[in-house]
Amino acid sequence: MTGGRSWEGNWKARLYERARDRGYDSLTAFAEARPTASLVALAEELGPDDIAGVQVFSGMLAEAERKNQVTRFVRGQLVRELCAHLPNGWPAVLDNANRFEVAHAFGAWIALTPETHKERARRVRTALLAAPPTPGWRPLGPDDELLLTLLPDEEV
Repeated sequence: MTGGRSWEGNWKARLYERARDRGYDSLTAFAEARPTASLVALAEELGPDDIAGVQVFSGMLAEAERKNQVTRFVRGQLVRELCAHLPNGWPAVLDNANRFEVAHAFGAWIALTPETHKERARRVRTALLAAPPTPGWRPLGPDDELLLTLLPDEEV
């Protein structure tokens, strides 16, 4: 936890400096080297005392917008949420406990999805619930074949 220090000083400069210090030319490159890590885990790695997950998210989204790669960013965030909430992959049975974790993953993902992509995100959720992937499916990055089919790189 940061104890509130994450907002002190020039946090944006600190965020990018930390990624560069680790050998990455962008925050996105740093995060994509850890495609299943949560935003909190990324923040902890960059600075456990003065970087917050929401700052990592903000920086990654800004980079995606500059590069016209928001759809890829959105897919990447879905991977992070699915890995956090379904660490063993897609459940074989959607009993109450599993249904809660799936809903939690989708809810967190859609809440973080930029407004330009929310409707597409909802369609992905609907598609995955209507025709669930193979039990154990666990996307390991934004280029997962199924995710690319459901959410292709068409910028909105």
